[in-house]
Amino acid sequence: MDTELAPRLALSGITKRFPGVLANDNVSFSVRPGEIHALLGENGAGKSTLVKMIYGIMQPDAGEIRWDGQVIRVANPKAARRLGIGMVFQHFSLFEAMTVLENIALGMDARIPGRELESSIRQVMEQYGLKLDPHRTVSTLSVGERQRIEIVRALLLNPRLLIMDEPTSVLTPQEVEQLFVVLRQLATEGCSILYISHKLHEIKALCDTATILRGGRLVDTCDPRTETSRSMAEKMIGAGLKEISKPASRALGDARLVVNRLSMAAIGHFGTALKDISFTVRAGEIFGIAGVAGNGQNALLLALSGEESSEDSEAITVDGAPVGQLSAKQRRLRGMASVPEERNGHAAVPDFTLSDNTILTARDRLGMVSAGLIRTGAASTYAGEVIASFAVKAQGPASMAGSLSGGNLQKYIMGREILQKPSVLVVSQPTWGVDAGAAAAIHQAIVDLAAAGSAIVVISQDLDELLSLCDTLAVINEGRLSRAMQVAEADVHEIGLLMGGIHGEQASAPAREAAIAG
Repeated sequence: MDTELAPRLALSGITKRFPGVLANDNVSFSVRPGEIHALLGENGAGKSTLVKMIYGIMQPDAGEIRWDGQVIRVANPKAARRLGIGMVFQHFSLFEAMTVLENIALGMDARIPGRELESSIRQVMEQYGLKLDPHRTVSTLSVGERQRIEIVRALLLNPRLLIMDEPTSVLTPQEVEQLFVVLRQLATEGCSILYISHKLHEIKALCDTATILRGGRLVDTCDPRTETSRSMAEKMIGAGLKEISKPASRALGDARLVVNRLSMAAIGHFGTALKDISFTVRAGEIFGIAGVAGNGQNALLLALSGEESSEDSEAITVDGAPVGQLSAKQRRLRGMASVPEERNGHAAVPDFTLSDNTILTARDRLGMVSAGLIRTGAASTYAGEVIASFAVKAQGPASMAGSLSGGNLQKYIMGREILQKPSVLVVSQPTWGVDAGAAAAIHQAIVDLAAAGSAIVVISQDLDELLSLCDTLAVINEGRLSRAMQVAEADVHEIGLLMGGIHGEQASAPAREAAIAG
């Protein structure tokens, strides 16, 4: 990257207001040709709003956007693409029943004959080493392959600025490496890249510059290669980041949760069947389940929590008692608690108060119902304890769940389950959408619960989270679970192979054989 070149994109004093919220407050920064520029900040920091204005989805209330030195108004995404601004969104917009070629054609602004488009696609793929069959149906592709569709679609426009929003959140380590090769090649060709991610070690490895937002304001622009992940995280949250405190040595107790050859049929057209899953979690153990989204994680959560019953009662036991055919309520009475991935509408009812949401899962264990009547005082008191213990930003127990930010609702839901002190806790995506400080607090609460003797299962797409939090780890792929491995001895390359279904061409034979043996 030539630091003497004029900025490709320059923002000056960008301000955007919504009712009751100042999303961006006088933000200024620039991106030069060939620069890989990180945009950092916790949820609510203003990153998404800023990117939407660059891409023409919304307009700033004040400030200027300059493109190659000229003040511009990006009227809409089509106008952004005409300028040479491409964007790869975190959540893919693909039709599963259609082919790669058909999906790319739908995303093009101009109608291009099929053969000509296919030729262009193959040329782009060859140029950047993106392997993809244009005639494959999307439903048969891995998440990493689906992301390549979005990238190819953006590259067909010959972008001069490519915006990447959390591009590695659901990729295996091998797929991340492949993506970085493509992005570095684009940068050497002069394309500017605006890269949004919460994975700070990736920022350090990939990016030339990092702009950090907090509360809608720019707080720093730095060289991530000279920073530590911790220092950048502390700038993002505006406070010191607490380390997870684990007991130096602890003996694990007896088996509390045993899953023995659990199989479940797929739920719905796009569900994943569970196939002969077995694992054991002991008292004091945190057992992690890694995997790319869509490989049976939700089905496993439903089977463990009791929302879906097994045909075999012995397939799941808690403290030696078979619970496979018990309901969610009956399992909770046996000491289980669970947190599903989807917080709105599944873990919590947005139109209920926090107090009422507490009753949904704690009424029996904490005696919130007497003679068929709800003890509203007990529910309100417990809700207040959760709010205080987990620093939930809310007006009080009477606040509507839907009025909380996603991160604060997540903290409330996690606290609601953890403070019940379950003997077994199963949680999916425990820190989804929360800031680094809140994630550290949730992690510490999980560690403390395990130290008190609970058995904990953490299902997460964030491999870094699992490696830092868990004692034992297994990988789920297409509804099958790998062998369990001790985190202290785990091979990240092998984990990546297992996450990807062991299809990496660059995998060494010993690693592949070890993965298959698992």
